[in-house]
Amino acid sequence: MKLRLFPQEPAGLNLLAQLAGQIVLATGTLSEILGAPASENDRLVEDMHNHEAKSAELHFALLTHMRTSFVNPLPREDMYALSRFLNEAMEKLDAAADLVSLYKLDRLPKRAADQLEIISRQAELTVDAMRRLDNLDDLEDYWIEVLRLSKRAERSHRVWVADMLNEMKPTRYARNRDIADQLVGVTRDMRRIATQVGSIIVKES
Repeated sequence: MKLRLFPQEPAGLNLLAQLAGQIVLATGTLSEILGAPASENDRLVEDMHNHEAKSAELHFALLTHMRTSFVNPLPREDMYALSRFLNEAMEKLDAAADLVSLYKLDRLPKRAADQLEIISRQAELTVDAMRRLDNLDDLEDYWIEVLRLSKRAERSHRVWVADMLNEMKPTRYARNRDIADQLVGVTRDMRRIATQVGSIIVKES
């Protein structure tokens, strides 16, 4: 790794870790939505909107921090990309919650829970990785594991779509497919984050 000659400002990494933490919280809320009666949806969806609002707040706080901080632990374009991908993943989780409520779905296939389990694990790994971005030597395992989880999510998504096509009428299929696409989109955003970290590791080596 390149020798760093000046002290680094850790606040940006803390903000990135908090952004990833919002995804952990949001995944838990979406799991609650999938298991709750429809009467609880409004309250839980409002909780999800609050997670999304906090994510946006953290994203803009990081942008402000990068503009005003003289020394950052990583190039500004890398920190911005990580923050943007994290915020976009949060937006997809929020959209999935909205769709469950708008479509008045009282249950989803087990594949939805499988995808949420993968997202939660990806997000937990990412929280830890964001805190350790000033020491890239230990992050290669994170990069590899998130990519492995992403491949698992893609396979699960394909099976979920195939099952829906075989078992559901067109209207029900379309509604469930919308949610499936949002969830696999989150796993892809988490993969983009890991790939960005991989790019940083290569550049800084």
